[in-house]
Amino acid sequence: MSQRSSLSLLVLLAACAGHGFEAQPPPNTVAPIPALVPKAASSSRPNRLPYPPTRRDDVADVLHGVEVHDPYRWLEDGNSNEVQRWMSEQDSLARAELAKIPLLEPLKARLESIAHQEESWAPVPRGRRLFYQRRDIDRQRPVVYWRDGNGPEHVLLDPDAWAADRSLSLGDWWPSWDGKKVAYQEMHRNSDAARLRIIDVATGKISDVDVIEGGEWPILAWTPSSDAFYYQWIPTDPTVRATRYSLAEGRLHRVGDDPVHDVVVRKLVPGQTGCPLVLDSQGRWLVSIVTRGWARSDVYFEDLREPHPRWRTLVAGRDGEFWVEAHRGMFYVSSTDGAPRGEVFAVDPRHPSRADWERLVPERPDATLRGLAVVGNRLVIDYFKDVVVHREIHALDGTLVRAVPPRIGTLGWLQGTPDGGDAYYAFESYDQPPEIRRVSMRDGTESVWRKHEVDADFSQLVVEQVFYRSKDGTRIPMFIFHRKDVKRDGSAPLLLWGYGASNVVPLPNFSPLIIPWVERGGVYAYGSLRGGGEYGEEWHRAGSGRNKQNTFDDYIAGAEYLIHEGWTSADRLAARGASWGGLLVTAALTQRPDLFRAVLAVVPQTDMIRFPLTGLGRAQIAEFGDPANPDDFRALFAYSPYHHVVPGTRYPAVLIRAAEDDERVDPLHARKFAAALQAASTGGPVLMRVDWGTGHKGTGIATDEAENRAEEYAFALDAMGLGGR
Repeated sequence: MSQRSSLSLLVLLAACAGHGFEAQPPPNTVAPIPALVPKAASSSRPNRLPYPPTRRDDVADVLHGVEVHDPYRWLEDGNSNEVQRWMSEQDSLARAELAKIPLLEPLKARLESIAHQEESWAPVPRGRRLFYQRRDIDRQRPVVYWRDGNGPEHVLLDPDAWAADRSLSLGDWWPSWDGKKVAYQEMHRNSDAARLRIIDVATGKISDVDVIEGGEWPILAWTPSSDAFYYQWIPTDPTVRATRYSLAEGRLHRVGDDPVHDVVVRKLVPGQTGCPLVLDSQGRWLVSIVTRGWARSDVYFEDLREPHPRWRTLVAGRDGEFWVEAHRGMFYVSSTDGAPRGEVFAVDPRHPSRADWERLVPERPDATLRGLAVVGNRLVIDYFKDVVVHREIHALDGTLVRAVPPRIGTLGWLQGTPDGGDAYYAFESYDQPPEIRRVSMRDGTESVWRKHEVDADFSQLVVEQVFYRSKDGTRIPMFIFHRKDVKRDGSAPLLLWGYGASNVVPLPNFSPLIIPWVERGGVYAYGSLRGGGEYGEEWHRAGSGRNKQNTFDDYIAGAEYLIHEGWTSADRLAARGASWGGLLVTAALTQRPDLFRAVLAVVPQTDMIRFPLTGLGRAQIAEFGDPANPDDFRALFAYSPYHHVVPGTRYPAVLIRAAEDDERVDPLHARKFAAALQAASTGGPVLMRVDWGTGHKGTGIATDEAENRAEEYAFALDAMGLGGR
């Protein structure tokens, strides 16, 4: 229930004319739905690549009475010279093969040009100052600016100036309440691991004393006096990386003090996956939210005005997720406990018994609570209705004041202060660049604060929402982004993206990296799969744990729907997913190799038996289940992509992307899966590209993002026979 934002931009891919998507004549008939049983997948190019030699060891474990073979376990050790050499050889092969595709360079040139379009985010008001982030056309990465009222603009944080080799990057940032200081994350090569630093706004001086290691996910809360902040500290010891979130602590840092003196205010709780801290606007009530996975949490609080503050329980041991906004001596609590679509309560911390909670906004049968915030002495409540955000402004007593008209797209979180008069938000969609608006919290009047001008004809592009039925009959929403004149005759290349995990709800956002695909006649589709939070906690649980197969069924049914409705054909369909979306597309690949012509698996998780040992480690067990549990093991082993690669199968063309320093999904998953596929497939090429010296999120540099996406598009189109050769 926390608040964040997104990105994006575009333009026409005229440089690719002559060997683009339209180079091939469309078939005269729509391809039928493929059979429900896996069969041989066609491939435009036989699997005859000179893959690097990969030894296969006779390694097997007997788990819960089942023999589990793991011939490429040696590839788990990313520090070994042998594995590093193997990765380098794989990357060299992939680069060489991708360079042979004629479409690659025109795609790269066009994507690089549009990746440098301006993008900006909604400003954050603090004190008399306004803080905002923007990437100008001539910048590789966003810069944070500030200004007093309508005064001149000043650069505050420019990561391009921090290191000549761009090895340092900017993460999240938090201005103090008076706007005089900003705490921010400094990351090495855009990895998750971060240190917290403080900059003085007026002078631009960065403190050499306030340097806090362990700021991976700090969720920082400034005190009202702006002389200290509470934060979540994550251990930096590399020997506990897989269990680091279970060891998180809540700490207090006083500005100007050496962090070694930071006070631990909230010690770890067994079974936690984090402990973010919330402080009310008057600095009296400190709240600790102990998370247990992605759908459950406990809440504790203490009164800082007491001579000896002590933690008291607000709610613990319940089967639900709680978030607290503390304001003017009251707690405003969102809860899914007994209400899987979410409801909102007012709680007086002096009378915290559950019987004394006042229900302000009850659960709704037609909408799912997205988030709760206090802005301008109002409750801002966002809902999902069929994956479209509906925003409501309520008085603090729960009375509805007004509702914001909904639109398909991404309605950004409202940026303001609990007592402030004005706030800011951004709206964007696949076919609309971000428009930032200022809104009065008193009367709801709005004005445009910043609007992006992009050289593209948006009148020719359209986003629509459709619904289809999954294998078990469940109704699944899908967004389809396309040019208005696209023919539904099965000829269009289609990129099907998906995620479906961890209660996350991806929304249609504006991206410069999608537009070229669509403007040249391609179709981009995203299905809102079970495992996300689109329809509340029941929807999430229906696609997690032992129910995870539902997520894959939803995705596969979406592909079948798109083929049946003539949006594409199996010969023109590409699957793309990243992170746990990479798990999604590799599972779909192993279960239905006939359904796709190309699969793009970006930093994928593929070994669902050994995943707790690395990356996010044991924090993922709440989402997927525990391989040490016999029943969970059976469910995990039934779909684990690495364990379901079958020798002699004609798999489609597969491009796997691994990040060398990935701390969330260890690149061992990409390595092992690539090795297994290369040995087994008799179909399309299997390539593994390596992003060296960077983490899960990539470098964050515009040119790198454009190059990566150009490679993916070129690879997919080449597999479809549209690569220009």
